[in-house]
Amino acid sequence: MKEDVRDRLSTSPRALPLVVRTPSLVTAGLGFVVLVALGLRFAGDSVPSAFDAPLLPGPDLIPDPWWYFATAIDFCGEPVGSTLIVALILGGCLLTRRFRTAVLAVAGLGLTVAVTSVLKPLTGRTIHGGYLSFPSGHTAFATALALLGAYVLADRLRRGTAVAVMLGLAVLAGGLMAWAEVGLGAHYPTDTIGGFAAALVVMPVTGYWVDRIVGRAGGS
Repeated sequence: MKEDVRDRLSTSPRALPLVVRTPSLVTAGLGFVVLVALGLRFAGDSVPSAFDAPLLPGPDLIPDPWWYFATAIDFCGEPVGSTLIVALILGGCLLTRRFRTAVLAVAGLGLTVAVTSVLKPLTGRTIHGGYLSFPSGHTAFATALALLGAYVLADRLRRGTAVAVMLGLAVLAGGLMAWAEVGLGAHYPTDTIGGFAAALVVMPVTGYWVDRIVGRAGGS
């Protein structure tokens, strides 16, 4: 049984492909700086910044039919929606024998959510009179999902293309969720930037350690 698990791990593609490992870790460092800087800047705030104010929706929020679209996107970051997505990802990983990616899906996405959940009370930024808002966990989760997908695609791409696809997917998914969260009145725009930065930090660092720890257990 143990030998079978080790064989599967040793033949499984890396969680963080070598082609994007260095750029991802560099980006993680930049994301950490942004996350800390924004957290310190907005600690204890309960009002939008000069950057936030022009980007916030009016009192009626997003008009129909865009409200329904934003709500559907938001659902993907809710507990039920995110659980369904992760379950589908795990099924796909097992079918394609990407066992390290499956570990990263659980550990990376879970840690991304955990980090944003811990930072909210530490930062203490609130919206609408008392709801903790920084950083946006929904935006972090969407960005982390995009990075997970980009790591899978990276194995088939050259370095420059792989890095461009990784950053492009992260910006697209994170930006779409950020639009929904701001439009629905759940977050300030700077909260979503913090969530985006959190995913940039957590996912590559977790992927790196998955390959080191799980790969070592698998004998590679």
